[in-house]
Amino acid sequence: MITDYEKAKQKLLTSYDLSCQQFFVKKGYLLESGYCELLSDNIDNAKKIFSLIKDSDIRAHWGYFLILMIEGIIYEYPSYFELRNFLEIDLDILINYFKGDYVEKIIRYADYMFTINPEVHKYIGRVFYNNDMKEQAMFFLNRARNYFYHDPELHFLLAYIYYNDKDYQKAQKALEDCLYILPNYFPAKDLLKKIKIEVQ
Repeated sequence: MITDYEKAKQKLLTSYDLSCQQFFVKKGYLLESGYCELLSDNIDNAKKIFSLIKDSDIRAHWGYFLILMIEGIIYEYPSYFELRNFLEIDLDILINYFKGDYVEKIIRYADYMFTINPEVHKYIGRVFYNNDMKEQAMFFLNRARNYFYHDPELHFLLAYIYYNDKDYQKAQKALEDCLYILPNYFPAKDLLKKIKIEVQ
């Protein structure tokens, strides 16, 4: 059975509806309340809420850092795992809540975040691609390839994009790069077979 909390969280994450905020506030869910404040453009309130729990809640620590990037004043650092677990999710939420100005401010720190987690450009590129912003996606994915070439998942993602564009030559090259790095990467082997069949 789905709890009231799960319903409210699902509404926040997938319905892009802030009517759940009252539930989070009433029940004392600080993290979720902080995100509601952020998405309502109440940056100061969100920052205050995150600051109350950031030392005991890794997601709140990340939320606090997210706001620092939006404000353009960095004096704390995210962890490798915060970037891996939360950057992509939160950029997707911000895009779907039409917070393009926040997204723009955050991605300005891509090269900085890369020094902590070398997959950052891939995460950003994937978010843009999944939100039908291919030009922006390719900018970051190509940057990822230049910065962190030895990432088989990145080459496979590029191959997938090229394949969907029916650019089989580029797709095949990306798959070959992927398999050079990780010879037994099954999704790459499978897609390469499909391409060879289609180009016959």
